[in-house]
Amino acid sequence: MAYKSILTVTLGETVKPEALDSAVQIARQEGGHLDVLCLGVDRVQVGYYFDTASPALLEQGIARAREEAQAAHDAVEARLKGEDIPYAVRAAVVQIGAIAEVVGQTARYNDLVVLSKPYGGDNEVEDAAVLEAALFEGNAPVLVVPGKPMARFGKKVVIGWNESVEALSAIRAAMPILQAADEVDVAIIDPYQHASEQADPGAELCRMLSRHDISVEASVLPKTMPKVSDVLMRHATDEGADLIVMGAYGHSRFRESILGGATRDMLAESELPVLMAH
Repeated sequence: MAYKSILTVTLGETVKPEALDSAVQIARQEGGHLDVLCLGVDRVQVGYYFDTASPALLEQGIARAREEAQAAHDAVEARLKGEDIPYAVRAAVVQIGAIAEVVGQTARYNDLVVLSKPYGGDNEVEDAAVLEAALFEGNAPVLVVPGKPMARFGKKVVIGWNESVEALSAIRAAMPILQAADEVDVAIIDPYQHASEQADPGAELCRMLSRHDISVEASVLPKTMPKVSDVLMRHATDEGADLIVMGAYGHSRFRESILGGATRDMLAESELPVLMAH
C-alpha cells in the first residue's frame, strides 16, 4: 500500500505553502499523483438575503469567488511548474454550505488529503469545514501540517491509542508511513479508563504492527495534565517524534465545537504534523 493519489485544497486567493509543499513532498516520495482543488467561496447565501437586496449582490459574490479561485489556481500552477511529479490543478466556486459536498466528493477518490491547520491564526470557518468534509463526507485520512513547510517526517511516529474505531482507522491509513518509520511508539494515556487489555495495554496492536515489520513499542502514560492532547503532545516532544497519528472526532463534531475535545485541541496546538482518520 502507498499514497498514490494525494489531494490538497486551497481556500480563497491565498495559497498556504505548508500544505502544498508537504503534499508535493509526499507525492514525490510515494511516486504518486497530486491533485490541487482551488476553492473560491461565495459567502452570499441565497437562502438568507433580504428580499430588498439587489440581484447584483449575488453576482458580485460569485464573481469575487471566481477571481479568488482563479488567482489561487494560477499561483499553484506557477509553484508546481517544473516539479518532477504528475499533478492536476482545478478551480471551483462553491457556497459555504456546499463545501462538504464538493470537498467530500473529491477527497473520497484520494488516498491522503494534506491540509494546513484549521484553527488559530487567520483561519476562517471554511478551513474547519474543509477538514471535516474530507474526514466525514470523503472518508479519507487527513494529514494536518503546522504553520510552516515541514522537512521529511515520519522517522519517529507516536500513535495515540485508546482502542477506538477512529484510532484504528488512522493507524491503517498511516501504514505506508509506519512501515517506513525508524521507530513507532504506541502511547496509551490512562488505559484503565478505556482499555480492555488492562494487564498489557496495547499488546494486540503492537503485535499487529510488528507483523508488518514495524519497529514498535508501547508507552503507558498517566493523565498528568487536564487535556489528553497535552499529554500526547508532551510525550511526542519528549520522544523526539516528528509525526502524531490519532483518531479524529471520537465525540461528535457538535460536542467538540462547544465543549472542546482531543481532536480540536490537537489541531489547534500541535507543532507537529498530525495524521487523522475517522
